[in-house]
Amino acid sequence: MRWKTTLVLGFIFVALGLFYYVYEVRLGPEREKAAQAKGRLWAVEAKDVEEVIAKRKGDTIHVKREGTEWVLVAPLKAKADRNTVDDLVSNLVTARVDREIDPNPARLADFGLEPPVVDLTVRVKGKSEPLTLLLGGKNPTGVWVYGKAKAKPAVFTLSDSALRDVTKPVADLRDKTILAFDRNNVTGLEVTLDGERMAAEPGAESKWKITRPVSLPADREAISDFLDKLRFTKVKEFAAESPKSLAPYGLDRPARVTIFLGKEKDRTSQALLFGKEEPAKQGVYAMRPGEPSVLLLGEDVWKALPRTVGALRDKTVLDYDRDKVAGLEVESPKGKVTLAKEGERWKITAPEPLAADDGEVGGLLFKLREMRAAGFLGEGRAAIERYLAEPEVKITLRERGAAAAKILLLGPSPETRQGKRMAYAGVVGQGPVTLVDAQYLHDLAKTTSDVRDRALFGFFDPRDVKRMRVKSGGRAMSVERKGEADWRVTEPKAGKARENKITDLLYTLRSLRWKELVAPKGDDAAQYGLDAPLLEVTLYKADGKELGSLVIGKKDADKVYVRTGTSPAIFALDPKQLGDLPKIPDDLQG
Repeated sequence: MRWKTTLVLGFIFVALGLFYYVYEVRLGPEREKAAQAKGRLWAVEAKDVEEVIAKRKGDTIHVKREGTEWVLVAPLKAKADRNTVDDLVSNLVTARVDREIDPNPARLADFGLEPPVVDLTVRVKGKSEPLTLLLGGKNPTGVWVYGKAKAKPAVFTLSDSALRDVTKPVADLRDKTILAFDRNNVTGLEVTLDGERMAAEPGAESKWKITRPVSLPADREAISDFLDKLRFTKVKEFAAESPKSLAPYGLDRPARVTIFLGKEKDRTSQALLFGKEEPAKQGVYAMRPGEPSVLLLGEDVWKALPRTVGALRDKTVLDYDRDKVAGLEVESPKGKVTLAKEGERWKITAPEPLAADDGEVGGLLFKLREMRAAGFLGEGRAAIERYLAEPEVKITLRERGAAAAKILLLGPSPETRQGKRMAYAGVVGQGPVTLVDAQYLHDLAKTTSDVRDRALFGFFDPRDVKRMRVKSGGRAMSVERKGEADWRVTEPKAGKARENKITDLLYTLRSLRWKELVAPKGDDAAQYGLDAPLLEVTLYKADGKELGSLVIGKKDADKVYVRTGTSPAIFALDPKQLGDLPKIPDDLQG
């Protein structure tokens, strides 16, 4: 009989499978679609809506779909904001009737429907007759609004969001894009101001050049900032439509900006006219040629526009390729320092050979690269001789593969800009002489001490340390690594070690940086407490060779004096770097 039971169960499973397939797979989407449509005011899709006409008490809003965009037909002709209209249409076609209030009301005025607040007409693709809706007042709770179809008597309620969407100000429905263009397709910029015309165009390696009225490198950052402002900033206000006179807006004699797009026969352009500033509204008036609307733009757009050759030209003082820098020489009242790059590391070659601090040298190079002119004083060799005959700071920069070094001169200037003291700067043989922040005179004047490597131990990997000997207060102990992170005490008595404390100590030693060289030759060691040190640490590699050692002497409030085993020099460092010194042997043994 078992085979009969198996057969019955098999039929049941097949039947359940068929039921699931039909009910969930085949009919599920239809049920879901029906559930979504239940209670909806209209059974249409947003993509099929072609026009929306909303007659309101003060005006009529009429938007029409053209391709993938929306245009405003009334109360004026203008491009509509696609996202705003899409949201409005989507909210309308998904609106749901909350409940029917009266199937045949005697007085529509009781519901604010005679006359209605909004008389709405929606034209849908494929339907000969439009959809209609009259919207009236809100119900007593203010959550719902009364509505009815034009051809039907019944009054119902629906969400007040429907009324809110179709009573938005016209300005909210308008496209607030200033100029719509692809940044990568820009092939030129032209500015006409007070009858003078400037032009610039992109060149190789994303650089720009001024082509009119003179040929000069252009400020790529300034141009990019202005183009981004045009693309992404929105119109603050539509100030006027077809005004009788443009003079009140300063647009009777405007500044003109033209953006060129594409090349040769495919080249097109877009333009924008700038009028006067409106300080009270923190804006500037503008128009697009051929359009009747006076726009109010944010003042940041106008301020970003380069309006002179000085503002449009490249303000980089020293142009170089950081990846190719091979040598650097700094001369100042503090002395002369020469540096050379060996592989990926920097070395001081004069006045004495020393390891350099890569971070300090990198910071110096960064300051040179980011230095920008605040003004231009003169071009060529004559200007260099006039303003920088006796420079205060001289930077010589050598690049691999370059025929000659680049030499930057800086000197004090009596001028100020925006309350800041200025300095003269210029590149020998190139010019121009520019004004830069006088702070560069201080920031670029480096001494050997400023750029030398201040790491007491230099770089080492704590994982390379096999053994460590620590001595303090007349007591000494040794620990030895037995595995990846397994440390054991070997002296004075074998036992467990506190691995976390030893690891912390190793990383602390690696991070130590001195802030002052107090005794280059190690004179008067007793004065600094190094005759009776607080702590002595010696590190050994796996082969038994010493990796480094540190002797810690007197500790003051703001300084602690130390010496390493590789040099007699005595250094001072910030006590905070050391933290609490370990007590021997309690803090290191397990």
